[in-house]
Amino acid sequence: MHIRQRRVEFTTPWFQIVAKNTGDHTAPHYALRTLDYVSVVAFTPQRELALVRQFRPAVECVTLELPGGHVDAGETPEAAARRELAEECGLHAPQLECLGVLLSDTGRIENRLWCFFARETARVDGFRPETDVQPVFVPAAALTGLLLRGEFNHALNLAALLLAVARHGPALFALK
Repeated sequence: MHIRQRRVEFTTPWFQIVAKNTGDHTAPHYALRTLDYVSVVAFTPQRELALVRQFRPAVECVTLELPGGHVDAGETPEAAARRELAEECGLHAPQLECLGVLLSDTGRIENRLWCFFARETARVDGFRPETDVQPVFVPAAALTGLLLRGEFNHALNLAALLLAVARHGPALFALK
């Protein structure tokens, strides 16, 4: 199979709907084109996992997530990860490790999720949280409870955590 034709059907400031014709099919397949995004698995010097709590209109509830967001035009994924970690949690990561690049939804969405890891961070002087994002710092050992209670249930964030465990071992989160 291959794409024999693609055209943008609808555009907003946040996304495009792209019609794609494949092989001999006459009906198009529709995909959502949006900016790539980043998620950061980051720890404070106290071995707390940096998370954010925010209302998400798409799912109509408050979520608990890793810090992250879109990669802006002209920005590298690593720069976006640093910016989002600082904006959302007030943390600077001297070193960021790219854990991997994931496909967010192969059936409907074109973008990618860049997953980063910051073993060590420092507080950003003068940090003021965004009005709609609340930073939350959780002891690494408490992560299992958040997962089992369904409080931390963002699938792509769970995938980023799995990449961190695969690269650094379960002791990273004091998982058994």
